[in-house]
Amino acid sequence: MEASPSLPVPPAGPRMKTRIARRTIRRFGAGDPEAVREMYDRYGRAVFTVAYRALGDRSLAEEAVQQTFLQAWRAATRFDTERDPAPWLYAIARRVAVDLYRRERRHQDTERTEAEVAVLSPSFEGTWEAWEVRAALDALTEEERAIMRATHYQGLTHEETAERLGIPVGTVKSRSYRAHKRMAGLLAHLQEESA
Repeated sequence: MEASPSLPVPPAGPRMKTRIARRTIRRFGAGDPEAVREMYDRYGRAVFTVAYRALGDRSLAEEAVQQTFLQAWRAATRFDTERDPAPWLYAIARRVAVDLYRRERRHQDTERTEAEVAVLSPSFEGTWEAWEVRAALDALTEEERAIMRATHYQGLTHEETAERLGIPVGTVKSRSYRAHKRMAGLLAHLQEESA
């Protein structure tokens, strides 16, 4: 591998597949820069969510995303292509976030103990769940994501969402139902793991 691919900030972009193609994972394992870009398109927003949750700073989270994919690309030949890359990328993102956090704290003139530096987020499980939810949201259509943003993040009612998006209330309700059903299916494994 000669040079790292340049990667932009994660796109809000098109509908994503739930799982990335095995062929792409094999190409990624071989160090193919285009496969790295495909992995980035698929997992970039989830990595950003993990980094932002850990760091609480957008610019540091963006730097963490870049570093995560750079490190993944450099280690691609050691990646087991028979495995799902999400946990591996998650682990890299978490380590990168810790490193960035420590670097930033060293540059600040404050007295922090090592124990304070190590506490980045409420829990490993919570951060992993945030990763999974972000990945599931990315699998929705743009229309479904718009409904989820309006109703869950902005706290709008169906009627308010319809007005804001300029669509009938019935359309909001049907898209909301489909989005929730898809999210439940995509996140069912989280409920099984906690049972």
